[in-house]
Amino acid sequence: MKKIIVSPSLYLLLRVIVGGLFVVAGVLKLADPGAFAAAIDGYGLVSWRTTKLLSHILPVVEILTGLGVIFDIKGALGLIVAQLLVFVGVIGYAVHLGLDVDCGCFGPSDLSENSGSLKQTLYRDGLLILACVFLYWQRCTAAFSPRSPIRLFKR
Repeated sequence: MKKIIVSPSLYLLLRVIVGGLFVVAGVLKLADPGAFAAAIDGYGLVSWRTTKLLSHILPVVEILTGLGVIFDIKGALGLIVAQLLVFVGVIGYAVHLGLDVDCGCFGPSDLSENSGSLKQTLYRDGLLILACVFLYWQRCTAAFSPRSPIRLFKR
């Protein structure tokens, strides 16, 4: 059983799932940054000017860190965890206040389909955090070593 849990195949599969979700989410948000800005604005945490800036920057960060996790680049998994913790904090705040907003997690298509599903979003993000913890555990247990970003460009 331990052989399966620390296998390179499972390590790769989890990286592709976690990183792929972030890449897809980022691409969908970039397709309509105006709709994503409206979703961010629903939380009422930042000014409209900051919201517009975030609606362009956040998807790019998600895509880059998602690709970093897929290709096992050092630091990318930590950035994914940091993003997830911020997302959980913001969504937890919205749930605590009883806001009826959409998370905007997967761009504009998410806005109409998942109205009122902030608690489900918290569960999903919790599972993603657990997957990241498992990836860290696999690194320690099986001695998987992420690549240095500098090594990618050296011959």
